[in-house]
Amino acid sequence: MATRIEKDPLGEKPVPVDALYGIQTLRAVENFPISGLRPLPAFVDAMVWIKRAAAETHSETGRLEPRLARAIIQAADEVLAGKHREQFVVDVYQAGAGTSHNMNVNEVLANRANELLGGQRGTYTPVHPNDHVNMAQSTNDTIPTAMRLATLATLPHLLAAMDRLAGALLGKGREFDHIVKSGRTHLQDATPIRLGQEFTAYGHTVARHREKLVQAADWLRELNIGGTAVGTGINAETAYPALMVKHLEAVSGLDLREGEDRIQLMQSMGDIATFSGALRAYVLDLAKIANDIRLLASGPRTGLAEILLPAVQPGSSIMPGKVNPSIAEMVNQVCFQALGLDTTVAMAAEAGQLELNVMMPVITHNVVFALIIVANASRVFADRCISGIEADAAQCAYWLERSPALVTALAPKIGYAEAAKLAKEALATGLTVRELVTRKQLLDGRELDEVLDLRAMTELGVPGGKGIPAGG
Repeated sequence: MATRIEKDPLGEKPVPVDALYGIQTLRAVENFPISGLRPLPAFVDAMVWIKRAAAETHSETGRLEPRLARAIIQAADEVLAGKHREQFVVDVYQAGAGTSHNMNVNEVLANRANELLGGQRGTYTPVHPNDHVNMAQSTNDTIPTAMRLATLATLPHLLAAMDRLAGALLGKGREFDHIVKSGRTHLQDATPIRLGQEFTAYGHTVARHREKLVQAADWLRELNIGGTAVGTGINAETAYPALMVKHLEAVSGLDLREGEDRIQLMQSMGDIATFSGALRAYVLDLAKIANDIRLLASGPRTGLAEILLPAVQPGSSIMPGKVNPSIAEMVNQVCFQALGLDTTVAMAAEAGQLELNVMMPVITHNVVFALIIVANASRVFADRCISGIEADAAQCAYWLERSPALVTALAPKIGYAEAAKLAKEALATGLTVRELVTRKQLLDGRELDEVLDLRAMTELGVPGGKGIPAGG
């Protein structure tokens, strides 16, 4: 392989002649052959946005020669358009703080800018990775800023997927509102509920988590760019932070603001940990919804079988005709992975020391990756599972009719103790609650119909409550 010789403070190394990256990136590749995972596109985009905004800022203040700024901006635009992506080669698990990723971006943009100006790769003239592309920046303020930008840029995909999932669940809530079924608590028979009420509640759960994620994301809009090495802003002009926010908003389309305390934003990963925690809370409920869907669809003969899931693939290589809740099972697995990612974020956020948290590369990767997989899982769950669910109204009625929990509606009339005896007798004899009450002539026909009005049991109030004393 043809190479070129490059130098850095540690010496010389041969770099592939066609590489846009340089010697510092190559050292990182050699030092960290860990996972084979390269930076997520959103993390690359975020860093390139920062370099582009910095070139614009320094051109505006007169600190950077306009022709050099234009070359850096053009190189950045090429990357943002999808070119040169194979040049970002540093493993996800790398040196602390993200210096390797920062220099990978600096070198790629510097080499491409020099080419655009008629120079050669590896010469770093007239554009230098540190002196020009990284001007007035430090890894310690660019990586925290990139973390926030990458997260904010990825979040809309999840929010759209959550809207889709909430809409699908609420749609099923309306479709199934007429179906009364047995509620279950502790996995035991409980008082009636409408199938539509269950699905509506799932939809509201997703919608509430969407609101919480948007609220948690607002903290991420505050940037510490301009803090440079330790947050104090050494080597950055007074106008730099505000101009950077302006140009970053323009290139990213995000709503951003200048941080009030850049030292605090560099020291603490609390904002990103809070956001990851909000995502974790959604994931916990998403997993619970997937579990419920699997339970409600269990069967078709020996489970609950109250709903029918769309058949998306054969369920067994040995049992013909078996259909599994494949989509819900996928969702559960994604949720488990996302919970592990959040645990990593929490541990890494705690590991900061003094003026810097050096664990930012793994924090960024885990948060952005979690957003990606949870968004995809939510969308697929909505489209390939929830939207195609059908209800088995007859099966719902079958289980409800046999539920001993219906005696709950009788308790205001005959007392808790007598109702408990009826429930026990129903289980022992196999008779329904209605059959027992009729045999024992505890209530006349009209009163019994009013008390055991199954639909009425799913609403606030006392079924057949006309005869209940005031305050009783």
